[in-house]
Amino acid sequence: MGDLDAWLDELGLGQYAAAFAEHAIDAEVLETLTADDLKEIGIGALGHRKKLLAAIAARRDARTSTSSSAM
Repeated sequence: MGDLDAWLDELGLGQYAAAFAEHAIDAEVLETLTADDLKEIGIGALGHRKKLLAAIAARRDARTSTSSSAM
């Protein structure tokens, strides 16, 4: 979980690390999260949800482009 903790810290949202751990959110699950999921785990601030969703999309895009370039 340390990777996600560091990632959340980089986003300035380290206060949500415990919620991610409590709800067993790992790197695989992270990429499937929606705004409703984030709200359900206790991320109430709309701005924080938007920031997380944008960062999740960027992670997914980076992983996809890395996978594509490896082929």
